[in-house]
Amino acid sequence: MRRMTMLLRRATSIPRPDVSLSPWPQPAFSPAWTPVPPFTCYQVRYLAAKQGKLPAGKGKKYNPKPKKIEKQEKQEVEIKQHMTVSELAQAMNKDIDHVYEALLNTEVDIDELEPDAYLEEKWIKEVVKRSGMKYKYARLAEVKVRENKDVQRQPPADPAALVSRPPVVTIMGHVDHGKTTLLDSLRKTQVAAMEAGGITQHIGAFLVQLPSGEKITFLDTPGHAAFTAMRARGALVTDIIILVVAADDGVMNQTIESIQLAKKSKVPIILAVNKCDKPQADPKRVKEQLLAHDIVCEEYGGDVQAIHVSALKGDNLMELAEATVTLAEVLELKADPSGLMEGTVVESRTDKGKGPVTTAIIQRGTIRRGSTLVAGKTWAKVRFLFDENDRLLSEAGPSSAVQIVGWKELPSAGEEIQEVESEQRAREVVEWREYAEEQDKLKDEQQAIEAKQREHQESYRRERESLAHLSWRQRKAAMYRANKHRMAQRPSERSGDSEQLTVPLIIKGDVDGSVEAILNILESYDAHYQCQMDIVHFGVGDITENDINMAETFSGIIYGFNVEANKPIQQMAAKKSVPVKLHKIIYKLIDDLKEELSSKLPPTIQENVIGKASVLATFSVTIGKKKVPVAGCRVQKGLLDKKMKFRLTRGRDILWEGSLTALKHHKDDVQSVKTGMECGLSLDEDVEFKPGDEIVCYEETEVQQKISWDPGF
Repeated sequence: MRRMTMLLRRATSIPRPDVSLSPWPQPAFSPAWTPVPPFTCYQVRYLAAKQGKLPAGKGKKYNPKPKKIEKQEKQEVEIKQHMTVSELAQAMNKDIDHVYEALLNTEVDIDELEPDAYLEEKWIKEVVKRSGMKYKYARLAEVKVRENKDVQRQPPADPAALVSRPPVVTIMGHVDHGKTTLLDSLRKTQVAAMEAGGITQHIGAFLVQLPSGEKITFLDTPGHAAFTAMRARGALVTDIIILVVAADDGVMNQTIESIQLAKKSKVPIILAVNKCDKPQADPKRVKEQLLAHDIVCEEYGGDVQAIHVSALKGDNLMELAEATVTLAEVLELKADPSGLMEGTVVESRTDKGKGPVTTAIIQRGTIRRGSTLVAGKTWAKVRFLFDENDRLLSEAGPSSAVQIVGWKELPSAGEEIQEVESEQRAREVVEWREYAEEQDKLKDEQQAIEAKQREHQESYRRERESLAHLSWRQRKAAMYRANKHRMAQRPSERSGDSEQLTVPLIIKGDVDGSVEAILNILESYDAHYQCQMDIVHFGVGDITENDINMAETFSGIIYGFNVEANKPIQQMAAKKSVPVKLHKIIYKLIDDLKEELSSKLPPTIQENVIGKASVLATFSVTIGKKKVPVAGCRVQKGLLDKKMKFRLTRGRDILWEGSLTALKHHKDDVQSVKTGMECGLSLDEDVEFKPGDEIVCYEETEVQQKISWDPGF
């Protein structure tokens, strides 16, 4: 070993020429011996060295350390129950389409999955796993059950505190049976003359004092079919219903509806047979017709008072008023004028000078200026009180009809009004009601989502069962073919696929009840397969700049009912090409809307037959080098006009449709051939004629389609 080491040292001390260091070994026998480069011996020694334990004192143990492979940390995603698609995408720091792609080929129907739709917990985990991430549950925040801050109804009043109150009487009946004229005669005004189209389109509430000193609060409800909700609202706040039936017209649709509302509300009825001054009046027939609807007058052994009146001439109006007062005494109508006020919104509107204004019936307590009220999701600090004649009031007691000014927002008609102690309490009540409504909405949405998911899972299960007999490879191929169209397009791009015709609408009305009536009519729209109708906004008040901008954004149409659009607004609408249609009568507004919807429909082609001819003989003529078949015909009906379109039929089969290249009578080219004349004609295609074939001359005209929607009036 020592000798070998000395030889190696000697070899390294020999000078060596400048040679290239080739990686390949040198040949064993070379003409000129080339010494081995110095690094070769170290290389040999390194390769020859034995790893592991060496003899004692001869070296140290050699253990080469393997390189460390750095482990990539998975992204951690905080998840929770009931996450929406957008919330999950945000937690993963991905876009929404990433979540949709992760849910492909699962039981989740991504076509029905909206960004704000909730995902089940297992699908939340599945999306995270498929994305190469890991999940952890977010720390649950302590959920505190919110205390119910809603205002509670007052307990029944002490009988000792009750005092008599005027009756609230609702006038009901069919349109044009004289309801408003009857009230005009009672209060000596001319409301009917001011009503658009001669029909009442609002609820009128006012107090009438009779010569005897008795007071009656009257509600005049519309009789038109469009105002069903208004009549129902009037029946809910009334004590007595006066059913007006025209003696010359009899029981009609709205008469029957008014009877049903009275029975449902358990309100007594007084029958006023109107227009008894007309020659064709037949009050007896009216009473007999009402027997079929369980309205039995006193003369037939019932308990319904029947008064024959003439609203136009004022006949027997005092008898009707006395009958109303008598019935009110029998009912012993009383209320507590002390304590917090309770009432009902009969109508609401936006006034230019007063802001949101409601017409209300006071049912309990006394309302005063400065009172704090709550109705629905809004509240008011009463600034002013007015009666039906716009006279300023300081207070109003039970059964009074008042106009309330001071609302923060416009409450809906039919809302219950309750007085609270302070503005802070009013804000608490409104905040609680908004929260409760939001929770109810979330619950409804969750139930709808779960129902949809169950439906989709069932369809997915059936689909899997249909593929159960296939191998896993065949099943994958079948599922890929079925879902190929989904993968070719992202969910965010699918929304623009539909080419459905749509008419966006913006509805503005003068009062809340009018808007409600219009929306109720539009709810009956059932022609979506022809043209989609989309209500993008509705509200109370005149047309505003915001309405014009919204209509421009949605390419919509503005319909106004009993509202105005000032000149700057009209100019702005014209500049932005926004249609603004204003109406005073509700059925004319609906007719206009039907025409607008019909105009969006593509025209249909209607065929009108001009004439018919039968083929008697066939022959051919030579034109240039081509033989052209010619039919010899006789016109059986109408005429044949070369400008029109033609059809060749054989029995029930249509052989050809197109135009004529030639039409001749004898040898002359002609434009038309009349009934009984013979002619020869050739077609723009080579068709084989046979005797007995029929030639039909017709024209096609475009006919505008009509929308199939029928609102019922």
